Amino acid sequence: MDIIYVIDILGTFSFAISGALVASKKEFDLFGVIILAFVTAVGGGMLRDILINSHPINWIGDLNYIYTIFIAVVCTFLFKSKIAPLRKTFFLFDTIGISVFTLLGLQKGLSLNLPAIVAIIMGMVSAVFGGVIRDVLSREIPLIFKKEIYASACLSGGLMYLFLRNLQISDDVNFIFSAVIIIIIRTVSVVYHLELPKIKDDIFGKKN
Repeated sequence: MDIIYVIDILGTFSFAISGALVASKKEFDLFGVIILAFVTAVGGGMLRDILINSHPINWIGDLNYIYTIFIAVVCTFLFKSKIAPLRKTFFLFDTIGISVFTLLGLQKGLSLNLPAIVAIIMGMVSAVFGGVIRDVLSREIPLIFKKEIYASACLSGGLMYLFLRNLQISDDVNFIFSAVIIIIIRTVSVVYHLELPKIKDDIFGKKN
């Protein structure tokens, strides 16, 4: 089995757990938990496929995504008290997952002959918009809009992938190296609490 596919499934599982835990914290019922786990895990890829008119939609073309999400929901219900403390472990899966989702989305865009900038955007959509949809449905401000370097890490990895692709580096080496770039940027930003600058005052405006 392709190692990239295995990591993709692990990332899907981690995202689904994340959605299920948020739904549980918000006291959603079983149906709500399933929906939030589902959109967190595959919402980004589904939105990407809709935007670029790619069929079948990611989870429709591969039922293993659905099975993975249901397993994640069951695990959350059975072992919530054991899973919640494993945030560092799931952070690792999550970080690896967004790196793989970004590059798979980018590759898909390139395979459809989309412009490079559009392909990068589709990679970012794949990686982060499941979490955005989750936060919107749970009435939270999406994490990527208020703190942490998240989408920016995906953008950096996508740009690196395109740069190495133009140098005709082999796809496997390129994929791994670009994924590592995303993982490093994301991890360092969280460990050292790095954030993008916020617009607070007009540079040329008066300060009160």
